[in-house]
Amino acid sequence: MPRRLRSVELEFVDTAPLKLVFAAEVAAAPEVVYRALADDVPGWPGWFTAVTAARPTEDGAGREVRLRGGFVIHETIMAAEPGKRYAYRADRTNAPGMRALLEEWRLTPAGTGTQVRWTFAADGSAPFRFALRLARSGMGRSFRDAVRKLDRRLTGSAS
Repeated sequence: MPRRLRSVELEFVDTAPLKLVFAAEVAAAPEVVYRALADDVPGWPGWFTAVTAARPTEDGAGREVRLRGGFVIHETIMAAEPGKRYAYRADRTNAPGMRALLEEWRLTPAGTGTQVRWTFAADGSAPFRFALRLARSGMGRSFRDAVRKLDRRLTGSAS
């Protein structure tokens, strides 16, 4: 059963007790990457394998995301800056131990493509924080794989 998490603001991305930051470059332009993140929420499972389903809620002001392992997160969009930043806060989840979560996707021009930086800012119980630290390398691999798949999807490349 989902439980309510602590409501955090965008500054949490800088002040969270635990931050995982991952970055990768893609060939697609920032505006194209942004549209995939913010405008095609149902398309996330096609490139981010940790996501099994995603749908916009509250007329686009929120999202419901289902993850592998049966976790469900209800989110509020906190920043929607086309071509630059997309951020959302977890409001309710069935994930054990989580107390607060804000995820931010920063897009920066890199040559003719984009540097994609994902920040996973979280707070939770000691076992949650410990598990998240252990999961860092796996989350990094998952992120890099997702960004590669997203890049292929956006550029139409089979490489």
